[in-house]
Amino acid sequence: MAAQLYGDGWNFFLVCGLVGVLAITIGGLNGLISRSLDIQPLIVTLGIGMVVQGLVLLWTAGFPSGSAPQAVSSFVSIGGSAGPLPVPWLVPSLVVLTAFVVLVLERTPYGRRLYALGSNPGAAPLALIDPVRMWVITYAASAFFAAVAGVLLLGFTGSAYGDVGQPYLFQTIAAVVVGGAALVGGRGSYLGTIAGVLVLTEINTLLIGLGFQPSAVQAALGFIIVALVSLYGRERHVSATI
Repeated sequence: MAAQLYGDGWNFFLVCGLVGVLAITIGGLNGLISRSLDIQPLIVTLGIGMVVQGLVLLWTAGFPSGSAPQAVSSFVSIGGSAGPLPVPWLVPSLVVLTAFVVLVLERTPYGRRLYALGSNPGAAPLALIDPVRMWVITYAASAFFAAVAGVLLLGFTGSAYGDVGQPYLFQTIAAVVVGGAALVGGRGSYLGTIAGVLVLTEINTLLIGLGFQPSAVQAALGFIIVALVSLYGRERHVSATI
């Protein structure tokens, strides 16, 4: 969507603002639906994602187009440099963002309430935690950062096409699981997720370097998720929750 609007002549900052507002709205709606109707959040997220993708394809007649400004491409370019550092600006920005998210999750009332809600949703109201409000805020924030990641991905690929983010959908779930987060909630950390991303990146690089096709890499990630989820399912807390 951002690429299409920018390609149509819109101001890029206006495009980013519009995409951010839409992402927050969709994310909040996602959280509201999954919590109010007590539906598995991952299923709701995937379903709404398919709806949004379908609407965008309808809007673009099935052929989204456009590109990102050169500044965005330079920000994520592998050959870029952040001042004296031989890495793109994306890397130090990720370090700052990681520190911020860890601080919010571990040192603020919001973070403590979020972990409490994930650990025991039934007892959350007894601790004066509004589950629906927390759900909506968290999903809205997550959707906003997903929109930011989408814009950065646009700068990385250089152009837009229908399935531009599809290869990363499965890998993001795998990274969270590899990082030690329980899909049923209540356990995990942002640093663990970052570690999961780094591990999967190394696995991808290794398998591709050994000559494996992308489909084989996807299969390997699938085996990793199945193995880890099987281990988590043996834990008493997870088994009781499921």
